[in-house]
Amino acid sequence: MQTSTIKKPTYVSSRNACKLCAPLGASLVFKGIEGCIPMIHGSQGCATYIRRYMISHYKEPMDIASSNFSEESTIYGGNRNFVQSIDNIRKQYSPKVMGIASTCLSETIGEDIPALIAEYKDKNQDDTDLPLFVHAATPSYQGTHMDGFHEAVLGAVKSLAEEGEKEMRINLFSGFISPADIRGLKEMMKDFGVKYTLFPDYSESLDNPCWKDYHLIPEGGTPIEEIRAMGKAAGTIEFGTVLNKGSLVGRILNKNGCVSAGEWLQNNFFIENHNMIMPVGIEATDRFMMTMESLTGTKMPEKYILQRGRLVDAYIDSHKYVFGKKAMVYGEEDLVIALCSFLAEIGITPAIIASGGESGILKKELISRSLIDPEKTMIMAGADFESMREMAQEIRPDILIGNSKGYYIARELGVPLVRVGFPVHDRVGGPRIKHLCYEGTQELFDRIVNALLEYKQEHSPVGYKYM
Repeated sequence: MQTSTIKKPTYVSSRNACKLCAPLGASLVFKGIEGCIPMIHGSQGCATYIRRYMISHYKEPMDIASSNFSEESTIYGGNRNFVQSIDNIRKQYSPKVMGIASTCLSETIGEDIPALIAEYKDKNQDDTDLPLFVHAATPSYQGTHMDGFHEAVLGAVKSLAEEGEKEMRINLFSGFISPADIRGLKEMMKDFGVKYTLFPDYSESLDNPCWKDYHLIPEGGTPIEEIRAMGKAAGTIEFGTVLNKGSLVGRILNKNGCVSAGEWLQNNFFIENHNMIMPVGIEATDRFMMTMESLTGTKMPEKYILQRGRLVDAYIDSHKYVFGKKAMVYGEEDLVIALCSFLAEIGITPAIIASGGESGILKKELISRSLIDPEKTMIMAGADFESMREMAQEIRPDILIGNSKGYYIARELGVPLVRVGFPVHDRVGGPRIKHLCYEGTQELFDRIVNALLEYKQEHSPVGYKYM
């Protein structure tokens, strides 16, 4: 068993938590709905923090509204701010959809946002330009940004999906992935020749071309009609096995067997949900492709057979450079599980696995899928970066794989960091990093191999130009 000389901490505080706030995740989903403006029902600081954080990663304008709580709102309630904010947003943006996320403050004082929405709609029932409303309960004390993300996905599906006669259509809940990965999945769906709804789709709204004039609401996002059509699909594919099971809402709903959007559609519209880990690596991508073949009746297109073959060849060519290396892998729980599946294929041992998620099932998922050797791996759930730093100083991994918030740990250890996921604040191109399927895995594999080669070359006493 892996042993540690680090004493059990006597404190309960987090020191630079390995997670973000729940409304941030919800805001990302709302940016993936066509014609939608996110609104944070709470203080101005919450919206400002989320805007600043997302702008640094996506390098795009980020309009996120706020009901702008004051001390008075906190004491007497925020209903007046709520109505005024919606009126102001409608006047300035004319949105098709308003995505409303709660905050710690509004939830703590007991704001009933569904009731506020119903009251607003009732008072404006003759208004033909009234937007659609989607609500997500996202106080950060009940979970992480990933819980907020999946609560917003579930909220949108519950609000908009409509039951109807089944058609050859696939629902794809792709999870918190990069715009580049979303574009890759959309291309794949077209190559299979099937109707589909991918949600959320922020591939254009958060990775825009250069504009001549500023767009108040960027183009892109999953069309409302496609979200409505989700209730008519032949099947659903949902990436992730943790999803929002770590949130307070998730824990309550899980007792009734209904947590995620895919499970909700299965329970209410009888659409079979094919749940799987994110397709990073050959084995996970093979399962995704086989599911696509089963649902569509179409064989995997030749271009993906070739991509798979090139990836297998790359594994063979570079296996000797990666086998036996130790990695510290960190980030969202579902991303970490997918990365560990990939690392198991290439022979890298995840010596430290860390996530700020607190679902309580991360270790179980990793062990049940035989992705790690529990004798050789330290798993840190609900982790903060300072605890991760202390563990890394003891175990001394060869490489870090995670977001840019861990850079100071890699710098202190003198080892490479391969940036994946969100956020990437200290490099350009965060929205264009690919992780998924054969092509994304190929790019990730090359980056890991080259990072290890560069480290070895830079620390060699001899300057060499050939491997």
